[in-house]
Amino acid sequence: MTSWLSNVSGLFSRLLAAVPTAGAFSMSQCLHQVAGPVWNLGRLNHVAIAVPDLGKAAAFYKDVLGAQVSEAVPLPEHGVSVVFVDLGNTKVELLHPLGKDSPIAGFLQKNKAGGMHHICIEVDNIKAALMDLKNKRIRSLSDEAKIGAHGKPVVFLHPKDCGGVLVELEEA
Repeated sequence: MTSWLSNVSGLFSRLLAAVPTAGAFSMSQCLHQVAGPVWNLGRLNHVAIAVPDLGKAAAFYKDVLGAQVSEAVPLPEHGVSVVFVDLGNTKVELLHPLGKDSPIAGFLQKNKAGGMHHICIEVDNIKAALMDLKNKRIRSLSDEAKIGAHGKPVVFLHPKDCGGVLVELEEA
């Protein structure tokens, strides 16, 4: 009995030694800091999905799932046509390329069936957010915000700095 108990006790102490304590982590080790008081992160605005057939994708959300679906809107300045699917608390943005130079055309070349392209999160001050994120060494795909599909300023953050996800910030 004593041998079994000392084995368990020894295993437990080795497990505790292997688990770092809260003091073992420092703020200097954190790669990304929390937003400062200059800007605030808001709600999820939409999830964007690149689709090879815009009509077929829109019909799926409307006819199969029963969602409210907008008409297709061409956005030549962004090289895409979009359809918005209203889900009540957020939207799905269906993206289809407008021309072969569209960034979505390149995405669909690599992902023939389509797939999730980006997420969009609202911020209350896009200029302050962009400046703060640059100071935190988060790259953006443009130096300044552009007007997006909703008529509001947007900026895209580099996926390599965002856990492999293309993140769009939109001023609310």
